[in-house]
Amino acid sequence: MSYETDSQIENLMTPELARNPQPTYKALVEGADVMRLDGVGVLACSRAAVDEVLRHPEVFSSNTEAADLKTRRPLIPLQIDPPDQRKYRKILDPLFAPKRMQALTGSIERIVNERIDGFIDADEIDFTAQFSIPYPSQVFLDLFGLPMDELPRFLAMKDGIIRPNHVVGKEIGHPDTDAHQQATADSIYEYFEGLLDERASVRTDDLLSEFLDAEVDGDRLTRDEILDICFLFLIAGLDTVSASLDCFFGYLAEHPDERRKIVADPDTIPSVVEELLRWETPVMGAVRVAMCDAEVAGTEVHAGEQVMVLLGAANVDERELADADVVRWDRDVNRHLAFGGGVHRCLGSHLARVELRVALTEWHRRIPDYRVKPGVLLDFTPGIRALDHFPMVLREST
Repeated sequence: MSYETDSQIENLMTPELARNPQPTYKALVEGADVMRLDGVGVLACSRAAVDEVLRHPEVFSSNTEAADLKTRRPLIPLQIDPPDQRKYRKILDPLFAPKRMQALTGSIERIVNERIDGFIDADEIDFTAQFSIPYPSQVFLDLFGLPMDELPRFLAMKDGIIRPNHVVGKEIGHPDTDAHQQATADSIYEYFEGLLDERASVRTDDLLSEFLDAEVDGDRLTRDEILDICFLFLIAGLDTVSASLDCFFGYLAEHPDERRKIVADPDTIPSVVEELLRWETPVMGAVRVAMCDAEVAGTEVHAGEQVMVLLGAANVDERELADADVVRWDRDVNRHLAFGGGVHRCLGSHLARVELRVALTEWHRRIPDYRVKPGVLLDFTPGIRALDHFPMVLREST
């Protein structure tokens, strides 16, 4: 391993890497399947090593304290391991099945077009503020049968948990930041407790009512379990879709030839979504903790150690995909890990796919030409590759 690559590893979650991660991913995969990072734990880089960790939850648990979100209990189903995890997936998977999510296409198209209506005549927009951030939250509100004027509250709750340092203006770990994050977490529980009280007496045609009524083989969700699911849905389902949109449109804005192919042939969009999920991998990695002494690709892992699976590196491993360093819209098979893998594969992946497909379809139907504002360098956050600002030019100024 070269010194240059060692330096890249030390700066693994930096804005510089988040902006252009693929070269570092490639260097990591070519260097070793697994790497030990002093004081951090073990980094699984190759597709084989990442698969090995994700497919053995009995050894590598997802119930970690890597992200302290001030929650009351582990989040369901993400932080629950088998066998208990199987009960939740058995109940929840049918509610998020592909056909059910595809049936939401019409309402999601309406949301996308209403957002575009708000800036279609502008020469320049902030893509994040005007599209990628509010859009997934509006889909969430629609799913839960909530009024759209709740959007500011949802955005504040999401940011207060995921980016409290941005809200407070002080670093992670500062007492003021911790206090704000805790207050936000408490407010999320309080909000959904109030909704559950309403739905307990009057059911409506929404996802929360389905959580209350869902039953499989005699198993039902308790009130606390529904609260934990809603908490996860709020923080995971919204931010990751926003990040995916930032990554997708950032790539397409900087690759006009590839964008024109989509405009000319919108039928390719499902494949485009899968390829950009693979290439961009908006969620760079995930953390597991070893429950016992074990090995990953021949590297010893000690009980209690953290194991980071670098999903982005696994997605450009040429042992899995021969031309992994090429972006192609015509792949017949695309076994990427952008949604994770194994039993903890993202519950909302089918909903996310519909949201992304609809966004790309409707946007390029109405706005075929756009670019990053000249002189702007897109500055992605590490970990989840999102943008705080995305100045986008929709047309030449007159």
